Formats: sequence, structure tokens, C-alpha cells
Amino acid sequence: MSSTGQDSTTTRHRRSRHNPQSPLHDSSVTSKRNTKKGAVPRSSPNLAEVKKKGKMKKLSQAVEDDLIIGFQELDVNPEAKIAVGTGLVFDEQLNEFHCLWDDSFPERPERLHAIKEQLMQEGLLDRCVSFQARFAEKEELMLVHSLEFIDLMETTQYMNEGELRVLADTYDSVYLHPNSYTCACLASGSVLRLVDAVLGAEIRNGMAIVRPPGHHAQHSLMDGYCMFNHVAVAARYAQKKHRIQRVLIVDWDVHHGQGTQFTFDQDPSVLYFSIHRYEQGRFWPHLKASNWSTTGFGQGQGYTINVPWNEVGMRDADYIAAFLHILLPVAFEFQPQLVLVAAGFDALQGDPKGEMAATPAGFAQLTHLLMGLAGGKLILSLEGGYNLHSLAEGVSASLHILLGDPCPMLESPGAPCPSAQASISCTLEALEPFWQILVRPAETPEEDSVEDGVQEIEEEGPWVPSVLPILTWPLAQARTGLVYDQRMMNHCNVWDSHHPETPQRILRIMRHLEELGLAGRCVTLPVRPATEAELLTCHSAEYVERLRATEKMKTRELHREGANFDSIYICPSTFTCAQLATGAVCCLVEAVLSGEVLNGVAVVRPPGHHAEQDAACGFCFFNSVAVAARHAQAISGRTMRILIVDWDIHHGNGTQHIFEDDPSVLYVSLHRFDRGTFFPMGDEGASSQVGRAAGTGFTVNVAWNGPRVGDAEYLAAWHRLVLPIAYEFNPELVLVSAGFDAARGDPLGGCQVSPEGYAHLTHLLMGLANGRIILVLEGGYNLTSISESMAACTHALLGDLPPQLPLLRPPQSGALASITETIQVHHRYWRSLRVTKVEDKEGLSSSKSVTKKVPQQANPGLAKGMTMPKEKVLEVDMRKATSALPAEESTDQTKPEAANVTLTPDQSSETATRRAALDKAPSEETVEEAPVHQATSEAATGAVVMHPTTSEEAEGGAELIQTPQASYTENQFPAASPVLGATALLSPSQLTGDPGTLELGGEALETLEPQALEEESLLGEAAGGQDVADLKLTQRFQDLAEINQGILYAVTPLPWCPHLVAVRPIPAASLDVTQPCEDCGTCQENWVCLSCYQVYCSRYINAHMVRHHEASGHPLVLSYVDLSTWCYPCQAYVHHQVGPGQTHPYPHTCIPFYPWGKGTQKPLAVSQRLVLSGAFGAGQEVGWLRAGVGVASWLW
Repeated sequence: MSSTGQDSTTTRHRRSRHNPQSPLHDSSVTSKRNTKKGAVPRSSPNLAEVKKKGKMKKLSQAVEDDLIIGFQELDVNPEAKIAVGTGLVFDEQLNEFHCLWDDSFPERPERLHAIKEQLMQEGLLDRCVSFQARFAEKEELMLVHSLEFIDLMETTQYMNEGELRVLADTYDSVYLHPNSYTCACLASGSVLRLVDAVLGAEIRNGMAIVRPPGHHAQHSLMDGYCMFNHVAVAARYAQKKHRIQRVLIVDWDVHHGQGTQFTFDQDPSVLYFSIHRYEQGRFWPHLKASNWSTTGFGQGQGYTINVPWNEVGMRDADYIAAFLHILLPVAFEFQPQLVLVAAGFDALQGDPKGEMAATPAGFAQLTHLLMGLAGGKLILSLEGGYNLHSLAEGVSASLHILLGDPCPMLESPGAPCPSAQASISCTLEALEPFWQILVRPAETPEEDSVEDGVQEIEEEGPWVPSVLPILTWPLAQARTGLVYDQRMMNHCNVWDSHHPETPQRILRIMRHLEELGLAGRCVTLPVRPATEAELLTCHSAEYVERLRATEKMKTRELHREGANFDSIYICPSTFTCAQLATGAVCCLVEAVLSGEVLNGVAVVRPPGHHAEQDAACGFCFFNSVAVAARHAQAISGRTMRILIVDWDIHHGNGTQHIFEDDPSVLYVSLHRFDRGTFFPMGDEGASSQVGRAAGTGFTVNVAWNGPRVGDAEYLAAWHRLVLPIAYEFNPELVLVSAGFDAARGDPLGGCQVSPEGYAHLTHLLMGLANGRIILVLEGGYNLTSISESMAACTHALLGDLPPQLPLLRPPQSGALASITETIQVHHRYWRSLRVTKVEDKEGLSSSKSVTKKVPQQANPGLAKGMTMPKEKVLEVDMRKATSALPAEESTDQTKPEAANVTLTPDQSSETATRRAALDKAPSEETVEEAPVHQATSEAATGAVVMHPTTSEEAEGGAELIQTPQASYTENQFPAASPVLGATALLSPSQLTGDPGTLELGGEALETLEPQALEEESLLGEAAGGQDVADLKLTQRFQDLAEINQGILYAVTPLPWCPHLVAVRPIPAASLDVTQPCEDCGTCQENWVCLSCYQVYCSRYINAHMVRHHEASGHPLVLSYVDLSTWCYPCQAYVHHQVGPGQTHPYPHTCIPFYPWGKGTQKPLAVSQRLVLSGAFGAGQEVGWLRAGVGVASWLW
């Protein structure tokens, strides 16, 4: 069977294949009985896995470029040094300047003194790798700043106090000292020293504790205490010296880092993210460029991200929400190779300038979230922070995280306030056209009222702690505990040695952990059986006794007893092994809560999350995770808040039922649902299941409705749903039902999560509950996949940073729809999910009259008198329209009046124009009625309007160099990412919306409906179906141009099956694919029985072919969609070729086969030949179909 890949209706139309295999159970029956988990045909084990090896027919230049970039980023040196340790640059020389005429100036030497005392008090200085500061060379500073400006600053060393004051007054919020230049050079050089150390693998991350700050400094302009822009210079330095292609700069200083933004706002190789106080422009630096509507210019459009706070008192929850909903999704798509942080701590509670209410624990969380990016290559450079105590605590907290210490719990995380939600929503809307990960499915309108009986959570008022919380850092003797006992291998299937839940599962995992040295780094804890009292917290006494009785049963009795449950086998050792597995997890809980270890991993079997209170189910007997949760609450002596995350591909029905009325346990499950047809069947795993009674809202189900869900989909669910709810819940312990049957290559899951993906999921969860997290093995049936995945998670628990993910494709639209559906269900219970569109964006953009301090004319780089179009220019639809216009057409349509722009020798007219437009105070706008279609880059005469798909030279000779973005791109798009605002080869109307005409290679082809076309599971349920849009074979070949350049996946069919004798001669009337279902009359996906040649619909329509098979026993059916043959008893495709000299039970001559219906096209001949391949064209014969047997797929 073949497929071209995942769905993405926003990027391309994909070819989708059906899987005609049916479940072992009729979909109309809701009971789980007779529906076996993990039924795999033994006659052909290869059917258990989708082959990962694709066949590339043609490679376009864009694909070749992507491969080259990918190979360049591979580390092929087996002896490469693994970076360890945290670097720290701290030099007393940086305190040798101060304000000569104002002793109370906030930016003063006492700032570094307070930080040093705090770090010494906590012993952090000794734990860091100390680096000697160095001076930045002029050539290095010139990567960002002009030579004239640098020379001017150098002359300040020889000025007297009066001259320094006069020069300082030409800038905004600046003082100068004879040592200012030296210290600024030393500060920039300190960051560069860390860049060399991190990228040279001397250390894995670092912090530069420097002053003066730098993020306000511009090309030829001091501003806001800043002389040289340290992080900007560091980014350019990393690109030039270390050949880094993508840099992420995060600016969490409470003031907008306009200097950094202006440096990179045309550059797609640097992603700039700033979260700052704005208050509709009333807060310094009073720039409209600081608002959410500014996203960059030219090739850099979409690479500038501003999250403006329009109120004071913003808390940790607001900052974390901005990171989860905006920064992390974009960063994972951008895939930076280095992360630089402009780490100002003036947003901390108590800071006189910021007036915010963030805590040091909150900044620790932000640091932890960033450590999962760029392979952990993270450098923090100190910026602002003017409350000495808060500043020292904030620096200390971030440094703790860099050193690998667990994140402290938040005092009162809550959810983002309405003002923060509005800002985040506006930023998301501005960025959505540029980043595929931010595209959200259309939400179903809902009434404002809440359902009867459901009490909506009241909005909380601003929370401001009376004093800054005192952080405590756990001092565990060891980091990660490990529980494993080989006796758990005694549970085995004595009737079926090929059963997927095999004893080898835990043995292979342990061997792999030992091979990698991970087992030796963990603390191996002794295990014990669970006590009866522990089991009775989740299971009934009658059920426990029933299982205990199996120890004395004979083989035949055990077989009968197992048949009484769903997908269960029992042997004499089953009870002992299940009791031991549950007890092992309880031992691990005890070790974590006592502080003996920080976190842990349980390599146990049999699994547990399907086990009900009074019934075994789906390979599970005792619900280990549920018992462990109750045990944790019991030994803590209180109702501890516990988060259970179940990422097993099968829904944990047992765990859900046990806690569905308990608000102290938040249960989150991500699983394949397939609209109720995936094990354990029924509607229990639907998104609408939210718990009951007091536990309403504490059951969260993300129900995937198709296969091939991978890293992109799980990360999207983490960022949009799982983590926002988890932070709002603020658990004290995290338990993970860690089934790895969603891993790529698993025979039951059919999904594609990588070991690296699991490592990232684990890392993100480690920010919760003070780092107290326990992973408990559940499912996973590919021995290699589960070994590698558990090892990756163990690496993360041990503090090893997750590796950089490969290029992520866009999430499937169907998966995004599932996430959105769950959000819509739960937003009434969790305020952290209420990030929706804001209608009144004008109100959020309005500002009162504010006049920014205007530097004197002598100031180099100043441009004034410029005007700016209204923010409507950045509305999504207008931006799409203007970005698609050629430069000549755009300039002809809008011809604004010339504005007064003052140029300096080192500025292009375009640069000065844009700077002036952005620096203008909002209250000083003079073009209030600018046309909404006017492009920002066209705001004044002299601006260079750049064609969005090319790189042009700006006036003045500044050439923009476009760096390929690391997002997943398709062949029909330019090598540059669509986030650049480039004109796509396919217009937006061709990519989304109603079916139209898609032109490829000069031919008009009918497009598919804009729905997710998902490949059905290769081992899942049966006789799959599609929408009517997929019925006609002409539409199966409409994206032939794309297929010729794509990668195909194949499944190996059976070469023979014992049911071939059931195939009867073909009727003389031939086969007609347009024949409707004989029961319901539908023309949607139909199948023909190869015994009686009756036509019925697939199970996804009305399941009449399934019922026909059950009633008649006819085994083989032929698909009218893809001409494949499916055998119900074998649960497999069949592709049987007659050898030379062999006879066949149906030696018939060729008869016509009409794939489009009679009278429409030339018929295909049906004979005993095999369809090998063919080019599909008008009037051409595609190939031959072997009557009655068919093939697995068309092999293009």
C-alpha cells in the first residue's frame, strides 16, 4: 500500500490511501467483547509495520537543498565531545563605571554586587565553569554597529564630566563615564566568549552577568542605559564564525528591546521574541514598533514577535502562557541552533520600573522551557533589573536551572489574566500567516452560557504576593530511581509465543539502558509486591481474590478464565507478576516523595492502565499508576494534587474510570480513537468525556482520529492543551503512563513519535511538581522502539538535554482538529485555554498622548518627522493580499506623500524611513486615514518595496541574505519558507476553501475537498472508508506531479493465503466501480465480494460489506477505490502471482474493467497479469488487474 505522507490542507493536497482491513468486530456493536487488542496476522509478520524506507522518484531542487542542509547539520563524528557544565562570566571590572552626576541612577554597580553575594550564598559560583571576560574587538562590534558610532564611543574615555554629560543628553536615558566604553566592550566580549564555549562544546550553556545592558542599543545609537547590543553582536558573531544558520533571541526584559528588533527585522535567520510592558504605547520606549502588529519587514516578515503587556501586575502564568502558546510552537518550527536570552529581571515583583508580579520561580520555568531548544545551547545575558533583592533572586533561579536543578513549584500559577489572553491572541493572529504551526482550525461557535449543572470558574483578580516567595531547592541524594525485577518476565502466553505483550519487552529495555550506561547512572531501588490494602484502593476485593485464585488453576481453566475478559491471557504467574509490577511503582513513589530520588522510571509488566476496578482488560490486571497515585496521597497524609499523563496509544479506560469523580487527580490521555473504532472501542475516549460530579473537567481526552500521528502533533497538543492545563492545575506529583506504542514502527499504534520526541515530552513535563515525575511502562510492542524511547526519556530524567528534533512537518489538520475539539470542550473548566480571537484590536492598539524623548540632531542615526500607516495594514487577509502583489503593482496602487526623512551616511533611505516610522510616538501619527492595503515598507517615498520572493539590495548597498528556514517545506513551495510572506506557487484560494481548479504542469486538475485525508491503520480496524471526494479514480491521480517528487511508503502483502480457493469466476457482465451498495444504495467507497460479486459499502460508510462477510463467510473482497484485495480471515492484503507452468482455479480470459463506469473511458483489461506500474494519462492503459486477487496498491 502506498501513500505520499501526512495530511496538510494548508500546504498541499496529499494523496491518501485507504486501508480496507476491518476490525474483528462490527462497528455497530459498542461492547468490547470479542474485540482483541493487538490481533496481528501471524502468517506475515511484516504486515505489522509500515516500511520506513521511501522511494524517491524525482527530487526537485528544493528537496535537494533541504537534504543538503540536513546533512550539513548531522553530527557524524562518533568521538564528538558531549558538552557538560554551565559557563559563567563575571568580572569585577564591569563595576568600574557609574553615573557621575546622579548617585541614585538605577543602573549602578550595586546590581552586580547583589548578584554575586546571592550566588556565593547559594554555592552556585563553585558549581559553574568560570570563564575570563574578554574585550570585543572593533570588527566584532561592527557586525551590528557603525564604525562612526564605535569611534565616537571610544572618544568618551578622554572626555571630562561636562563633555560626557553633554553627549549623554543627546541620547535617551543614558549616562556616560570614562570607563563606559571599556566596560561595554568587556560586556559584549563576555557574551562572545560564552558563544565560543557553547558552540565549541566546552560547556552546554552559560550566563553572562554583565553591565551595562545592551538590548536597546541600535546601529548608531545609544539608548536606555545601553551602548553596545551584546546579544545582537553575539548572534552575528555566531553566524559569521561558527556558521550558525538560525538564532533565536528571547527578550524577557520588561522594556522592549527595540535595538535588537531593528537589527534583525529584515533577517529570516534570526527569530526575535520580546515580551514586555507596553500599555498601549504609554510605557518606555513608547514605540508603535513594540506592539503585536509589528512582525518584521521584507524577507524578515514573521520573524519579529512582540507580546505587549497592556497592564501592570503580570504574573508567572501570563509569561508561561505566552511561551507555551506562541514562543515554543514557533521555535520548534524554526529549529534554532543557538538560543540567546536578553535576560532582564525588571519584571519581577518589587522592581520599581517594571511594576510586574513575576517571581524567580517563574523565570526558572521560562529558562527550563528554553532548554529544550537548540540541543540545549542556551546563553543568558543580563539586561535590566533594578530591585537588588529581586534581581539577585531572579539570576540565581535561572542559574539553578542552567545547572540542571529541578524547577521550583509556582506559588500560585493560576491562568493568564484577560489582558494577557488578549495580547497573546492578537500576537497569534498577526503571526498566523507566517507560521504553519500557529494555523488553527475554525472553531465551532458556542453560546456564552455554560451547560446546565456546570459552574464556570470565576475569574480571579490580580494576585500580588506581599513579599517575594523564598525558593527552596530539593537536595535529593540521587536524581533518578529505577525499578525492575526480572521475575516479572514469568508472566507469558503459554498458548501463543508471538503475542505482542511478550516478556522480552522489559528485558530489551533494561539491556539497552545498561548498554548506554543509563542504568548505572540511576539508583536501582528494591521492589516488593503491592499489599492487598494498596490494591484495594483501586480494585474490588472480589476481583483481587478472583485473580489470586488463578495461581492454582490448570492450563485449561486459565484459558477459560482469560476468555472471560477482553484481550487477556493468564498463566499461573500472572497474579504474582501483576502484584510485583504495582508494588514496584509504589516503591518508586515512596522514594520520590521522601526525597531519596528526584524522579524515577519503572520498567514493569504487565501494563495496567486498561485495568478496571473489577475487571482485567487489554493485557492489564492491576492499574499500577492508579494504585501509585492513591498510595502517594495516603503516605502524604493529605489530598495531594496528582497529574496523570497517559501517552499510550490506547485510551486508559481503567484509569479514567477510577478517577472520573476525583478533582485531586487530573487525568490527561492522548490516544488513537478513530471515532470509537480503535481499542478499547466505544465513546469512553472521546473528547466529550470530562469526568463527573466533583471531577468534572479533570478528565481530558485528546482523541486522534487516524494513524501516523507524530512529534509535531504531540508537541502541538503539549503546547496548546496539556501544559496550559497542567500549569493551571499545579500538580505536586506527575505520573506518566508511558506506553510507547505510538512510537514509529510499533505494530499496533501505526504512529510516528520518535525517541527524541518522547524526550522532549518528558523534558517539558519536568517543569511541573518540583521535578517529581515518574514514568511507568505501559504498552509498546516493537522491541527496538520501546528500548530507544524509554532510553530517551531516561536521558531526560537524568538531566541530559533533549536532542534537537529533525525538521518537523506541519501537524496533520485532523490532529489539530482533535486538539481544538478538546480545547472547546474544556475551555469552560480551564481559563488557561481561553486564548481566542479578539475582535476589538483597535482598542488594544490605541494609546494616550505620549511624547518620546527626542535626541538632538547631532545624534547619529536619528530619523524624525516620519508617519506610519494604521495597524489595519497588518490584518491577516490584507497581508496575504499585499504579499502576493508584484512590487510594481503595489507601488502603483498606493502612492503616499513624501515624508521628511533625515539620512546619515551609513543609512539607506529604506532603513531611515522605517526607523522613523517605528520610532514615532503613537500620538504623533499624521496619516490616520492611510489605506488599509498600504504596505508598511511603502510608508514613504524612497522606501524600497521588495518582491516577497526575491532578495533585493536596499538603497545604500545593504544586501539582504535569506537563510533557509528549518521548517518542513514541500516541493511546490519556494525554498524560502512560506512564513516569509512569499508568493506561493499555489494561491491561498487553491490551497484552502472550496474545491476549485489546481493547475500543475499546465493541466487543470480538480482539487480535493479541503478535508484531512488520513491513511488508515495498517493493522487496525477493517474495510476503511473515505468521503465521496475520494471515490473517483480520476481524483486519485490528481496530485501526480507531487507524487513524482515525494516519498512513498509500502506495506508487504501476503504472497498467498488459504482462502484463494473461495474466489469464483468473474460474471460476464464485467465489474463496474459505479455500482452502488446493494443494501443502502450509497456510491461512497464500495467493495465487491470475490465469491458472489455482490457490492457493499465499507465499514466507515454503513459497514454492509463487513456484515456480508459475517453472514456469508466469503473471505476475499476487492476495493473499487484502489483495486486492492483484502482477506477478512487473514486480516491482510493478498497479492498472489501465478508462477510459470502453474494453473489457477479461475483461468479466465481478459474481460473489460471500467474504473470510471461504463461508457466513460477505455476499459482496463482484467487478466491473470499483475499491475506493475504505469503512467496515468488520457486514453492510456494503466496496467492489468489479476481477477479475484488484485494487488496491494498502485505502485507509482
